[in-house]
Amino acid sequence: MTNEADTCRKFVVPKLQSAGWDSEPHSIAEQRTITDGRVIPVGKGFVRKPPKRVDYLLRYTRGFPLAVVEAKASYKSATDAVQQARDYAEILGLKYAYATNGAEIIEIDYFKGTETRIADFPAPDDLWRRYQAGSGIDTPERVEHLIAPYNTVGGKPPRYYQQIAINRTVEAILAGKKRLLLTMATGTGKTIVAFQICWKLWSSRWNTTGEHRKPRILFLADRNILIDDPKDKTFTPFGDARHKIESGEIVKSREMYFAIYQALAEDERRAGLFRDYPPDFFDLIIVDECHRGSARDDSSWRVILEHFKPAYQLGMTATPLREDNRDTYLYFGNPIYEYSLRQGIDDGFLAPYRVHRVVTQWDAAGWRPSKDEVDRFGRAIPDDEYQTKDFERSIALRARTEAIARHLTDFLKKTDRFAKTIVFCVDQEHASDMRQALVNLNADLVAQYPDYVARVTADEGAIGRGHLSKFQDLETKTPVILTSSQLLTTGVDAPTCKNVVLARVVGSMSEFKQIIGRGTRLRDDYGKLWFNILDYTGSATRMFADPDFDGDPARITEEEVNDAGETTATTEIVPEGQEPEPVPPEDGEPGVIEPPTGEPRKFYFDGGQVEVVAHLVHELDPNGKQLRVVKYTDYAAESVRSLAPTSAELRRRWADADQRSEIIAALAERGIDFDVLAEQTGQTEADPFDLLCHLAFNAPLRTRRERAQRLKSERKDYFEKFSPEARQVLDELLEKYAEHGDAQFVLPDVLKVPPISTHGQPAEIIKLFGGPDELRRAVTDLQGLLYPRIAPGQPIRFEPEGGPGLAAGALSCPPQSLRRPLGRDQMREKSSPSSSSKRLA
Repeated sequence: MTNEADTCRKFVVPKLQSAGWDSEPHSIAEQRTITDGRVIPVGKGFVRKPPKRVDYLLRYTRGFPLAVVEAKASYKSATDAVQQARDYAEILGLKYAYATNGAEIIEIDYFKGTETRIADFPAPDDLWRRYQAGSGIDTPERVEHLIAPYNTVGGKPPRYYQQIAINRTVEAILAGKKRLLLTMATGTGKTIVAFQICWKLWSSRWNTTGEHRKPRILFLADRNILIDDPKDKTFTPFGDARHKIESGEIVKSREMYFAIYQALAEDERRAGLFRDYPPDFFDLIIVDECHRGSARDDSSWRVILEHFKPAYQLGMTATPLREDNRDTYLYFGNPIYEYSLRQGIDDGFLAPYRVHRVVTQWDAAGWRPSKDEVDRFGRAIPDDEYQTKDFERSIALRARTEAIARHLTDFLKKTDRFAKTIVFCVDQEHASDMRQALVNLNADLVAQYPDYVARVTADEGAIGRGHLSKFQDLETKTPVILTSSQLLTTGVDAPTCKNVVLARVVGSMSEFKQIIGRGTRLRDDYGKLWFNILDYTGSATRMFADPDFDGDPARITEEEVNDAGETTATTEIVPEGQEPEPVPPEDGEPGVIEPPTGEPRKFYFDGGQVEVVAHLVHELDPNGKQLRVVKYTDYAAESVRSLAPTSAELRRRWADADQRSEIIAALAERGIDFDVLAEQTGQTEADPFDLLCHLAFNAPLRTRRERAQRLKSERKDYFEKFSPEARQVLDELLEKYAEHGDAQFVLPDVLKVPPISTHGQPAEIIKLFGGPDELRRAVTDLQGLLYPRIAPGQPIRFEPEGGPGLAAGALSCPPQSLRRPLGRDQMREKSSPSSSSKRLA
């Protein structure tokens, strides 16, 4: 009987090799990890869930996988691997999957929808011909474009979902689909996808006319920052083929063009630069952030896309279908591929988040001026009940801005004063006021770092872009806080951003997702593994409560009929009942009180005092399903009961080192940290097991010292087995446990700290017990006896050496469960300096 590894080595690999999968250009990717594993914040640290890993990925070329193979041990059936093979094939967007136990092979064909037992794996060319027939890529020219290699110079190969997006787009273009759409969450690499699509088509000389030339491609967006960043960074391998259309200059000799709509569009002063390019000049147009208006029927930019109608047009957006971007989906069609925020977090490619809902007095109860109240300019403030949506739009309240700035400053002081933070304000003036308030509240740091707080808005121009560039730089410490209004909502790659602050109402789901996207980028090397959303307006909690926040995008269906009433074409439409999203009133709209003409556009009230009256923390469910506000202790108790329904069951499992380790890992995956739990309950002296029993089953709570003293008094027979000096070492070890917890059982570290180190070098201490195995066994037994399997108060019977609960482990590598229960060392891959310093205190 062979295990899975033996099955793979002895049977699966030889069969794949005999089929030709290890001969160039084909390859077998063995044990290929396709995700990073979801990040779960635990206290101040984190854990990662295991990544998804396929047994074998069969690649026709390095950049074009065809099939996945899942293997089981020979004593199992091949059918046991079918579901897993299917799961991975569907994740990877593959059309073929194979399940095997070495002897049997089951082929899953998604083109035909069949499962068939076969004797041997198909040869690469045979499977490729079948793929060509199923996908319609049936000419040598199309094949050449499709399997053109990626550009990997200076970077990593595309992630699995990026490969799917790239290959599906190229396939759709080769199949003649003229309007395409990719919906991918912010932070998942839309620019990388766009670059690789362009590179494959450009390097293989694809174009719409079939001539022997490289294509002319236009990368189009509505902001310079969305154009300049890709042009100067991601697209640099195109070299001199790149050109930015600006300043009215007409250049037709390049191949990779970049432009903003405004540079091409017509207005009252000019006819429109786009008309100087023939309609068929571009072979492909990529519209970045396409939800931002170019596809709207009434958009002044729509004429640009219509002028270049012969070109293939690819829209890219981070926002699924909503009422506010319906025209985008009508123009480009339904997405050929979607990758959501939730998928990105589940796969471990995007950072999870904590939402802090912070409420000031005036946001909670509203603000109303006193009788005859005047503003900064002596104008009478209209008597009305002003709410959050009105603040900084029709009435500017200095005290509220300062209260938000004060709370944010205190938050950073408690967490990390150099955690990069973006504050989204109502307008540029509000961003300026917020910057000034934050400067004054952080004067100690501003004196040392003049750019600690900076405003980045359209008014700053090059200066603001300079601040942003330094903010994005992983090596640059400041600026730390950026205040902005609209400029940073879209397309700004800020992997450094650890705090996203909402100081204005966000009414559009599309804009909200873009704002949240400023924090979703993961950077392990920067210590950025999750981020905080500080919500001072209720926007985040309202948007996250929307059932469509990150569900499967709705679809469009639209039917075209001929004169006879027959349907000639069908697409999908927005489901009935989907209402437009509430959008806060803009300047001049009903509901906003306007000052008299010619005066400042809002009223300014500089008096009053306001305090923060509530601060709730919303945790993302560890399963990634929803935000929940729940007492941490209640959540911990609920999690414990889900693992062990009774205290007796928990005690039984906790007494066994391996099962204890499993419980600890399971709690860590639910985001439960013992340090935080002990701190919130005020029971820092409690043993982890006792604290869990107390919270989950209302059991009496005892301290670590009480548990240690009980062991010493009731198990004298255990201690009497050792020499007097060895007994003293065990007494000192128990004392360390009583003071600091289970971390003190880690060998050999604990032998190097006082008072145990006073007994000599580690080798000398080991001799007191008769050798390393005997010392390890003594320490393992000691911890096992701390958690007897029987109920408190009953006589304790010593379990024989090597019995239940006394799992052995190497001296240099003790069982994980013998380290800090509930997550100090093993529950966090990176721990805070403060917790690390306590490990052997």
